[in-house]
Amino acid sequence: MSTETIAPIDNTAAEALTEQEIFASHEGGKLSITSTVPLDNKRDLSIAYTPGVAQVSRAIHADPELAKTHTWAQRLVAVVSDGTAVLGLGNIGASASLPVMEGKSALFKAFGELDSIPLVLNTTDVDEIVETLVRLRPSFGAVNLEDVSAPRCFELEEKLIEALDCPVMHDDQHGTAVVVLAALTGAAKVTGRELEGLRVVVSGAGAAGIAVAEILLTAGVKDVVLLDSRGAISAERADIAADPTSKKAEMAQRSNPRGITGGPGEALLGADVFVGVSSSKLDEEHLKLMNHSSIVFALSNPDPEVLPDVAARYAAVVATGRSDFPNQINNVLAFPGIFRGALDAGARRITPAMKLAAARAIAELAEENLSADYIVPSPLDPRVAPAVTAAVAAAAAEDAV
Repeated sequence: MSTETIAPIDNTAAEALTEQEIFASHEGGKLSITSTVPLDNKRDLSIAYTPGVAQVSRAIHADPELAKTHTWAQRLVAVVSDGTAVLGLGNIGASASLPVMEGKSALFKAFGELDSIPLVLNTTDVDEIVETLVRLRPSFGAVNLEDVSAPRCFELEEKLIEALDCPVMHDDQHGTAVVVLAALTGAAKVTGRELEGLRVVVSGAGAAGIAVAEILLTAGVKDVVLLDSRGAISAERADIAADPTSKKAEMAQRSNPRGITGGPGEALLGADVFVGVSSSKLDEEHLKLMNHSSIVFALSNPDPEVLPDVAARYAAVVATGRSDFPNQINNVLAFPGIFRGALDAGARRITPAMKLAAARAIAELAEENLSADYIVPSPLDPRVAPAVTAAVAAAAAEDAV
């Protein structure tokens, strides 16, 4: 194995990583199961296992609700992927996605104090995945969908929400959207704007892009333009008109109020905000078309749509998805607290109101020290998960879901 270094763009901001330390940390996997009860003597064994465990099983058989308090299922999140859209690697399959899902489970434990188990499935058939999780439902309390390709991810999430009586969320969609809204709330204040008056361009009309557009519209932003590889999403585009039931067609009815046509050049003319959630690169010339004190979120990882130092020549606030630059837009700010709050509240659904509450909680934590280089708290800030948990649980109680 080589010792080639994988360096961040700014070596002063983070130490270079080596293949040796990366592979060493993954050897044997990143997860293990530990017992919460002692197993030191025969009495311990008799309580934790036979004969004592039989009494608990009989009680659950008589009252299935006891499974929520006397097993770990109510505190267990299933992290589910089919390996079709893993990070920036694409469709690499279930086995290759497992290190990522293990990492996600580690984050659930570290930031949300929730146990989780990775489940990678050797099928890309939506109905087969739904059937599998329905059959496994007694084993877990929530489902975090991860790295499922669009547009299948929309259908899969919708079908699972209907089929399961527990919280389900595709984090690539909604976790990203929540943190973008939180960050944009801070960036708007830094630049003296109101959310409602922003002109926002979202580059990427896949899972994350559509979810970002949806949450911004829900939060009150009036002017959102979505871009895909063919240009601005609009109801007049032939390919969208030909598939009126698609997510893009749905978004065409809700976004682009000025009827923008064309590509980034046309969309960014007079825009206040650019949000990049695709692999497309943003030309420096397009940044010059944006309004004064613009906001640029170049979130593709590991290579942003535009390098931060270039964006900073024109934008007042710049954010990326990377940890080696200021303003990291990282899903870990959202998903541990969202799931923890939903489970604490006994919610059966994760609703738009719960996502908005999560975004507000994250944004409020940054207010005291708000600046162009600090529009969201650090993912390592210990205040984040408890604040999001409390906000989501309160919203769930109001929603009574």
